Amino acid sequence: MTRLPLVDLQALHDELGPELEAVALEVIRSQQFIGGERIASFERAFAGYLGATHVIGLANGTDALELALRALEVGPGAEVLVPANTFIATAEAVIAAGARPRFVDVNADSGLIDLDSCAERVNERTRAVIPVHLYGRMVDMEPVSSFATRHGLAVVEDAAQAHGAVRSGRHAGTIGEIGCFSFYPGKNLGAFGDAGAAVTEDAALADRLRLLRDHGRRGRHQHEMIGFNSRMDPLHAAVLEVKLAHLDRWNDQRRSAAECYREMLPADALDWTADDPAADVHHVFPIMTEDRDGLAERLGQAGVQSGVHYRQTIPGTPAFAAFTDPCPVADRRARRQLSLPMHPHLTRDDAQLISELVGSFLMAELA
Repeated sequence: MTRLPLVDLQALHDELGPELEAVALEVIRSQQFIGGERIASFERAFAGYLGATHVIGLANGTDALELALRALEVGPGAEVLVPANTFIATAEAVIAAGARPRFVDVNADSGLIDLDSCAERVNERTRAVIPVHLYGRMVDMEPVSSFATRHGLAVVEDAAQAHGAVRSGRHAGTIGEIGCFSFYPGKNLGAFGDAGAAVTEDAALADRLRLLRDHGRRGRHQHEMIGFNSRMDPLHAAVLEVKLAHLDRWNDQRRSAAECYREMLPADALDWTADDPAADVHHVFPIMTEDRDGLAERLGQAGVQSGVHYRQTIPGTPAFAAFTDPCPVADRRARRQLSLPMHPHLTRDDAQLISELVGSFLMAELA
């Protein structure tokens, strides 16, 4: 029986349940199930939180990436640099837009995009790069932006795991041409189902994204382009606006939980330490071990749920087996990484119990 879940959505509902249920009931009674003020209100609130000009609510984070590429006219014949160590949606969106992902390796100490690998694989067909703020860790965007400028590339930030991460005074998702967010329920800022958003400072790109999300139409019968059905639901917008007010506090609680882990876990198991604490919002907390599956089994026997982010690199999956660029660092991380429970309601006692279980397993492994 699981005593300590990987993500504790029940604890979140216990904290905000009455308020979330009230706004959900308001949406039901309003009978406004598509579009409307709820969407606009959340878009304004999230833009204000990020310090951004335009937020476009969408159906999910994968659509945000695809529509971002389409808005930038990155399509057939183009290549996009994509880190091998990320969720498959990052690469799926490139394929859906008609372009081709070119997989690049990641840094050994962080799991984030490696610009040396990007420099090896950029070519005359490359049109964009997607830095992924993975695990809640924010990529240092200054060198990414410089690299993109040198090579004439658009930057699409995948901030699906980094709501609230800040580096050098700027939020993840606000630095590239377009930033993309997922609000899947388990994210730091999660809806009641699938939802997403695109963020940009460019008014023309924002206009194009709004057309693309709603069948290419500007008015009820004025279809200006072939678009998609990727509208955020008002229910999700209402829930997200309630939760947004708590995001910074929850991220601070995640940082406190992460600090407990760092104090208590064996040093050899620890992964990246952020140079700027605000640049990591700890969407998940991965550790590294040679016997990842054995440790997961031991934790499960003790009632502790763990996860793997991710068991294979994207080019290591059957779906992308035709893409053969070597990414040895990402491959090694995929074999070794295991995610421990991480959420705002994880207590110091919880972290201590989990750390003791990890430590005892690793000690037995060495004996």
